[in-house]
Amino acid sequence: MAPSIDSFLAISCTNVGVGPGGTTHLLARIAIVDYRGNTVLDKYVAPTATVTDYRTLTTGITAAHLSSPEAWSFAAIQNYCSNFFRGKILVGHSLWNDLAVLGLPHPAVDTRDVALYQPFRNALRSPHQAIGLQTLAWQLMSRRCQEGQIHPVENARAALDLYRSDAAAWEASIANECFS
Repeated sequence: MAPSIDSFLAISCTNVGVGPGGTTHLLARIAIVDYRGNTVLDKYVAPTATVTDYRTLTTGITAAHLSSPEAWSFAAIQNYCSNFFRGKILVGHSLWNDLAVLGLPHPAVDTRDVALYQPFRNALRSPHQAIGLQTLAWQLMSRRCQEGQIHPVENARAALDLYRSDAAAWEASIANECFS
């Protein structure tokens, strides 16, 4: 039996850089959408370390966004997501990165990562490597995304649309793995 659509959430995080050269990722913005693509959460996150690279050209994020009174603390976001994700199936692109920057575990059986989904990788003749969301969306749905600045709500919706484009086969393959 396929999971209820109410059990799905798509997530996408945008990061800024900290440390020398800004190479370490720090959560700066998170978006969560429901199965219908409605925005459930779209929040900036106050930094827990000194930001050395806002990546403004690609993220659109500035110091003002992260110091705004509307920005949530990392602890508040982490607590919210930890509770909200419980019992949910998470959809996204490179979910391992988003969960790592959130500092949260999530059961693998309850993730649908479009970057790792083998039929998508096979369709693009790249069976051994993850493919970027922009490429997946364009090649598999003729949909443009991530043009200009990266927007986490748009990315969550694009990942969700990719999942839904092959949801029946994806869920069947999971059911077969669980019962074989």
